[in-house]
Amino acid sequence: MRDESLPVSIVQVEDSSTSQLKRSMSTLQLMFIGIGVTVGTGIFFIFSEVVPEAGPAVIISFVMAGVVAGLTVVCYAELASTIPSSGSSYSFTYATMGEFLAFLVGGCLVLEYGVSAAAVSVGWSEYLNLLLENLFGWRFPRSLSAAPHAGGVLNLPAVILVVMCMILLLRGTKQSARINAVMVVIKVGILLSFAAVAFTGFHTDHFANFAPFGWKGITTAGGMLMFSFLGLDAMATAGSEVKNPRKALPRALVGALSVVTGLYLIVAIAAIGAQPLADFTGQSASLASIVQRVVGASWPGSVLAIGAVISIFSVTLICLYANTRVIYSISRDGLLPASLSRISPKTAVPIFATVLVSLIVGVLAGFLPIGILAGLTSIGALSAFALVSAGVIILRRTAPSMKRGFKVPGYPVTPILSILACLYMVAGLHTITLQAFAVWMAVTIIFYFTWSRWHSQLELLEREHAGVGSGL
Repeated sequence: MRDESLPVSIVQVEDSSTSQLKRSMSTLQLMFIGIGVTVGTGIFFIFSEVVPEAGPAVIISFVMAGVVAGLTVVCYAELASTIPSSGSSYSFTYATMGEFLAFLVGGCLVLEYGVSAAAVSVGWSEYLNLLLENLFGWRFPRSLSAAPHAGGVLNLPAVILVVMCMILLLRGTKQSARINAVMVVIKVGILLSFAAVAFTGFHTDHFANFAPFGWKGITTAGGMLMFSFLGLDAMATAGSEVKNPRKALPRALVGALSVVTGLYLIVAIAAIGAQPLADFTGQSASLASIVQRVVGASWPGSVLAIGAVISIFSVTLICLYANTRVIYSISRDGLLPASLSRISPKTAVPIFATVLVSLIVGVLAGFLPIGILAGLTSIGALSAFALVSAGVIILRRTAPSMKRGFKVPGYPVTPILSILACLYMVAGLHTITLQAFAVWMAVTIIFYFTWSRWHSQLELLEREHAGVGSGL
């Protein structure tokens, strides 16, 4: 058995000469990262997936997902203020549960961010085509705007989006964070405008059959909506790049959750009140279609499509950013090849990791439809959330004197409820999602025992300690 008491120092101490990321973000910029990645995913194209599952009771699903996110966000806040590292759930799990479980969480995060970036890129393609058709009467042909499974050959707009985000990220974190902040301001304004227009066509009878599929439908939709709250973890991945992380991280996490949940509920109520349940099934660009129906003209849909194009761009940007930072942290600990944690001296960006992730995400976005991509994101997020919550309990017991900038209220009830809620949400997901996730975890475990375990920094340290102890 290996000594698992070492990871805290490994997680917290970095080589300042070659692998130190710049602390360039403020609390507000970090909060905007969370808002940017969460709002764009949860609003613009999730309704066509979750409303058919729960009916108007999807409002309860939003509340349920918000509660689960709220329970986990305070757990994130404590660990982030204690271990402000760039690996988020991976680093937290490494510090509290050891290398093997941390690598599994890392696998969850790589899957979560990679698949979600591909999924939102596909959604961006839909809104871009609607906008082009409304403004110019032209759109990408089906063969170049849909995956093979959806009747096309390649989703070219989705691939183009991934390439644009890669170029922006290669310029450096600070520039990307500032642009994201501008995007967040624009899209929140667009969404509030949507709600104002949709409420003018509000019909209370759309809520008459409130829960047609019962509690099971509400739970399934709630699990799918966790796809929309992955921005919380994306914020935590920036732990080593934010100024004064012990205070900034918990403040930004709680602030982002409050803004996002409130906005979700406003838009959800407005959307359901403005459109009958049956019209959500299979609907593309749902919010744009709703405002066009209410107003009776295409121009409101064009305005909203502009907001969606901006919004989803920022989501893809931050998902790619988060994925590269998780891979950077895993590589830094020796569990992935060292080239993935090599930092550019000019931009302080892990260039090879950024390019590799972007290429893989581009392939997924180009050749897989959104239905296949979406479910895996939620299960990856829920798995990471549950382990982070468990990490709070473990670290309180193993390192009670460790400095904490924020402590979970209601301990230990809060982290226990968070774990149970995440597991409950996972149980409600579709069987195909659970099976695909099991395959990915099996691949992750095989890679760990055949490569990562023998190259880890922890293993090297233990060998050095053994050598010193034997007098070698």
